Amino acid sequence: MQTTDIGNKEEGKVWHRKPTPSNTGIMVTVIRSAAAYQSKTVRFLHVTFDTTGDSFLAGDHHGNIYVLDITRNRFRLVQKTGQACTALAFNLRRTTEFLVALADYSIKCFDKDTKQLVSWMRGHEGAVSSVSVHGSGRYAISTSADTAQLWDLDTFQRKRKLNVRQSVGIQRVFFLPLGNTILSCFNDDSIFAWESDTLFCKYQLPVPDEGPRIHYKAFAVTRDGKILAAGGRSNLLHLWCLDTRQLLRVVQMPPKVRTVRQLEFLPDSFDGGASQTLGVLSQDGVMRFINIQTCKLLFNIGSHDDAITSATVSPNGRHIVTIMDNGSLNIYSVQCLTQDYNKPPPSLVKVVSGGECSALTMKVKSEGVQRPAKNSGRRVKTKVLRPPAVPMTEDKENELPDGLNKKRLVTLLKAFGEYPAKYRMFVWRSLLRLPENHAAFSSLTDKGLHSAYLSIQERYPIKSQKLQRGLQRVLSALAHWAAIFGETDYLPLMAFPFVKLFQNNPLLCFEVVATTIVNWCQHWFEYFPNPPLNVLSMAENVLAHHDKELLQHLIDCGVTSQLYVWPLLETLFSEYFFHHRNNLDISSVIKETYRLMESTPADIHPRNMLDDFQPLTRGQYPVFNKYPTYIVEYQSQERERIRQQEVDYLRERQAVQELRAKAVQRQAEDEAWYTQQEILQQAEEKRRDILQQEESKLAEQRTRLTAMKRELKVKELQLMDAARRRFLKQQQDQRLTELHRLDEQIQRKVCFHFSHLPVFNIERRDSFFQPSFYFVCNVMGCLYVLYCKLRTINNTV
Repeated sequence: MQTTDIGNKEEGKVWHRKPTPSNTGIMVTVIRSAAAYQSKTVRFLHVTFDTTGDSFLAGDHHGNIYVLDITRNRFRLVQKTGQACTALAFNLRRTTEFLVALADYSIKCFDKDTKQLVSWMRGHEGAVSSVSVHGSGRYAISTSADTAQLWDLDTFQRKRKLNVRQSVGIQRVFFLPLGNTILSCFNDDSIFAWESDTLFCKYQLPVPDEGPRIHYKAFAVTRDGKILAAGGRSNLLHLWCLDTRQLLRVVQMPPKVRTVRQLEFLPDSFDGGASQTLGVLSQDGVMRFINIQTCKLLFNIGSHDDAITSATVSPNGRHIVTIMDNGSLNIYSVQCLTQDYNKPPPSLVKVVSGGECSALTMKVKSEGVQRPAKNSGRRVKTKVLRPPAVPMTEDKENELPDGLNKKRLVTLLKAFGEYPAKYRMFVWRSLLRLPENHAAFSSLTDKGLHSAYLSIQERYPIKSQKLQRGLQRVLSALAHWAAIFGETDYLPLMAFPFVKLFQNNPLLCFEVVATTIVNWCQHWFEYFPNPPLNVLSMAENVLAHHDKELLQHLIDCGVTSQLYVWPLLETLFSEYFFHHRNNLDISSVIKETYRLMESTPADIHPRNMLDDFQPLTRGQYPVFNKYPTYIVEYQSQERERIRQQEVDYLRERQAVQELRAKAVQRQAEDEAWYTQQEILQQAEEKRRDILQQEESKLAEQRTRLTAMKRELKVKELQLMDAARRRFLKQQQDQRLTELHRLDEQIQRKVCFHFSHLPVFNIERRDSFFQPSFYFVCNVMGCLYVLYCKLRTINNTV
């Protein structure tokens, strides 16, 4: 046998090598280890097959939903709901959709391929125990302890709601295969059939008048919808024919079977839907498969050490998936289980005698079948098998589990006044016959903390955080078990000593407190919310018998039993007296108590108002309803109304705080915006100043540039003027030079001409020399005129 740990994987293989089922028929065991602690596993809670029978859904304690395909050898995580599921079912019309009922009493529809939420259905006020889908896939029925609701899966709207009295209670409501009939089963063993379209009551199965009452808890119907199997707190099974509405036979399981937890028909491909093999899961964790016709024990799965919590059979009858007590999944091969029918040891059963039921009763054997002769209408005598010798009834009551004897334990207690500290917990657990219902207790704790004990630390502060959490957990489980315990003020005082004693085992603590309440405090709540006046009256009667003067003195002083008895009872005598040292011999106190009890007359003895000891049943805890339900419901409604008002107030306060926070944030944003605007405005002004300064500087630079240009222009003009002057001066100098040169040339020429002229007498009138003289005079006159003009030009320049 191989084991697969899926851990935190989102997909993978179911098995890593081809399964070779052993004689146990187990193909593979699937577990899921926690992420933080590899040694701790997360429990699987529910399993359901699809219509093909090749794959199934499995939901664990953390709210993870896996789909495991056996034919393809694959598993895949399809949803994380975040809370434990209480029921699973496939949507038959849309094969990819499935329904899951959660611990918050809601039902959600998911798509396993897209992993999207399709719809969310609310309406239950208690945990949904089962979800049944019509063969057409159009409708679904969800069942809780107080109501059943019919849903339309096309619109996901609620069509009808079935309410019953709390005293009756609903066991299960489901669709019959191949039809439009709804079968409803109640706590009083009544079974009704309804038309699904009109919700008209078609018929009611008659409750057997004779024989022991079974207290139906488990039901199964064949695929053709003709045979109904029902079982409960007995080893008897009732097989009903739904066509004739008659009880076919009563099957008695082996003596080891005391309670039937679950029934499942094993379909066969060739039986035409009339399944002949019925699987019966009992309180010992073993599922026995029998033939309902021959009542032969075919095979069984599970054991006392490896107990089965629940089982699911595939529609094709090839595989069985079981959820084990340790939270793992076992996948069985039906083919391997049915190969050898004779391996289970033979089991003997006795035949129910007397009445009509005895004629129908058959016993389950591993070999052969014993069945009565056919009844042709007249009374047929039935041979009754004598059961083997058994101890007397008194000895049976004194026999306890683990081989202890009640009489011997009482003798030891009276002799020594106490049990050895080493074995005290074991002895008291055996005396109280605690069933240790792990699954039932888990279903209570899975609902979370009860609203009445969310703030218990404010009313009952405890230094130890461990004890505080343990007390809160046990009280919440008690409140989920019975509504009265959510309204009882003194319950924490009563439960705290047990919490302190069983702080390492909350399951035993819960069952000890529940057993104490069921057996010795069952009449405390009849006058709720007042103290139990009946119990206090008994205490006054006992006090009146033993000390009338003291009782009269208390009456004269106005001291009632609510002051001197009730504080002791509501704390189970665990008050100040037992927390401090006292100079008393406790053995003497116990002896005096025994003496007073023995001397108390029977008519006023407190035990007359108490029923016989009733241990808690294995599998499911009994319903506790010995209290005025209308008061509790009223208080619960008032508490819920106040809680709702508080929630509304907190929501409004949260909304106001959010608005205030938004206003403050908006104000801060506005201030920041204004500050930013001021900063921007200041920055803009600074920029303007800088621009003005730059413009001023630019204007000054322009002015200086203009001045420089002007100076340059002036200098340029000056330079041009200087250059012009210089040029003119140069021209003048040049002309002067030329004039000087001309003067020099003239003078030189004049001097030359005059020096070479002959000396003559002017007065001599020589006609020969007269023209030359005139010529010279004219030349000299011209040169003089030219010289005068040059001097004029030079002065002008």
